[in-house]
Amino acid sequence: MICVHGLGYVGLATASLFANAGHEVVGYDPSDCVRAALEARRPRVTEPELREFVCRALDAEEEGRLTVSDTPVAADFHLVCVPTPFDESTGHADLRFVDSAARNVGRVLRAGDVVVLESTVPPGTTEGTFRETLEAESGLVAGTDFGLAFTPETVLPGNTVAELRTNARIVGGIDAGSREAVRALYGTAIEAERLSAPDCTTAEFVKLAQNASRDVQIAFANEMARIAGDYGVDARAAIGLANHHPRVNILSPGPGVGGHCLPVDPHFLKEASDSVHLVETARRVNDSMPEYVIELLEGTVGSLEGKTVAVLGVAYKGNVDDARNSPGLAIADLLGVALPEGIELHGRAMTLASDGGGTVTHGEGVTVRLTDPYVTDDSLDLVPLTAALDGADAAILASPHAEYADLDPARVAALGPDVVVDPFGILVPERWAEAGIEVVTY
Repeated sequence: MICVHGLGYVGLATASLFANAGHEVVGYDPSDCVRAALEARRPRVTEPELREFVCRALDAEEEGRLTVSDTPVAADFHLVCVPTPFDESTGHADLRFVDSAARNVGRVLRAGDVVVLESTVPPGTTEGTFRETLEAESGLVAGTDFGLAFTPETVLPGNTVAELRTNARIVGGIDAGSREAVRALYGTAIEAERLSAPDCTTAEFVKLAQNASRDVQIAFANEMARIAGDYGVDARAAIGLANHHPRVNILSPGPGVGGHCLPVDPHFLKEASDSVHLVETARRVNDSMPEYVIELLEGTVGSLEGKTVAVLGVAYKGNVDDARNSPGLAIADLLGVALPEGIELHGRAMTLASDGGGTVTHGEGVTVRLTDPYVTDDSLDLVPLTAALDGADAAILASPHAEYADLDPARVAALGPDVVVDPFGILVPERWAEAGIEVVTY
């Protein structure tokens, strides 16, 4: 039997993965709302394939069934999949959910069981505080009485089921027995390689290195775009030419970095190292891009005071509904929108202050309208696309949704905006110019 602790995005997908592979799985989550939604077969996921995947696990009658519990249960394997936010006020990872999970597991842990931490954490957490709490609660010794390992997930929203099954798994254990037990478990459910790390700390470090590497690559592209602008150079044309070199592969620039992982995880490398320089600089570059987008708009239309701006897209990437740390929300925040409390925005918790009517006004300044075809968060005061554009002076393309790439310039022009900022380069400026709209890009 497997007990999965935490039924959020990763935990629910992981629990369903093993249930659909034929394992008996109990999913524990302390949230009444989360459990009620699952018991009603209304999982809080929007990917059709993932929703069907979860419901199939919940509806199985015998082998491979996922059941939901309001308490942790004894199990052969305990998989911990809880959040690990970054506390900007202290500059450290917030491990309260991981610590709570360790206490919960420790209270039901038996000799011979195996505990697996999947939550992204600073290097040394599994063999440090996580292990210490497990041992203190259970009276057992890791590596002697029970197994302990770390294996991170690396799924991408929008393709979760396929990536769960096909992405290679890195497994680090407190000892060889722990590592091999977890490699064998995942071998029953995934089709990919199960790579052995020398220890838990190495596996933790690898996950952070992967995300930091991606963040740095994006920051380089964004910085090149800004520098190109200073020289009057078309950044995308220059990057395209540069990439003809066999050893160069510069990414495309954009309005920043969103999601839960890339804006947060690189910070964890600082927990016990003073050598995190490039990574910190990359974070600052990417966090500065929403402000740069606004500067481009102001450089075209002048002062935004008294103007109406439509922000098209609050999801952090195209064609998904995940708005965590999204550049669109960061742009809205900089334009004076008071976002709902609890919204993830580069680690900052925002306070609630909106007029509830779909249009948020910052004093006598700029009026901002938010729209997104995928995000359904009622607290964000989202309006339909037409309502966002109607009478607007300008628009900012903040998510590269397919719907926005296919927009009819004449239709947009008829509604009002005569300037659109496109940080992704997905619009054809010449086509929009024919409709009387200037596309500003980089």
